[in-house]
Amino acid sequence: MSRQVFLYDPPDRFVAGTVGLPGRRTFFLQASSEGRTTSVALEKTQVAALAERIDELLDEVVRRTGGNAPVPAVAPADVADTAPLDAPVEEEFRVGTMALAWDGEEQRMIVEAQALVELDADSEEDLAEAEERLLQDEENGPPMLRVRLTGAQARAFAKRALDVVNAGRPPCPLCSLPLDPEGHVCPRQNGYRRGA
Repeated sequence: MSRQVFLYDPPDRFVAGTVGLPGRRTFFLQASSEGRTTSVALEKTQVAALAERIDELLDEVVRRTGGNAPVPAVAPADVADTAPLDAPVEEEFRVGTMALAWDGEEQRMIVEAQALVELDADSEEDLAEAEERLLQDEENGPPMLRVRLTGAQARAFAKRALDVVNAGRPPCPLCSLPLDPEGHVCPRQNGYRRGA
């Protein structure tokens, strides 16, 4: 079976969002264009890392081009997207590996999210080799979401993604672990249960 690539070049919309209540949220990347929508599930930490790396890569592009690249310093207000995910949210796959690149010729950010794949190997070296072969296999590799964004779209995506990540449960002032509405067993208090 050949690899399934969900390509959005460019998307009408590319956002990070959640389904569920804080503490029990499922995180998604969602791309849509011309009546089709693709949603892929991932971890909160993956969303945060993706947003931070996008901002870092865009900052580096601006630095290397001396400010000549069409990349805004901050997310433009006119491309901000605060709408919820498009319903129904149907997971195509769970993300394992992500990659970022900047296409200097087209002046576009490329975001790739590949499906999580379980590999069996006898050693760490064999596992690394199997992972590399799988990721480079354009014919039979795991399903992939590939999105090409303008600098402004990428900045707006990163800002929204960080806002979504930070909209969860507030952190405990002592241990920084998330506070649940029903209380929190704080390791810094030797397990004493604090109210929210």
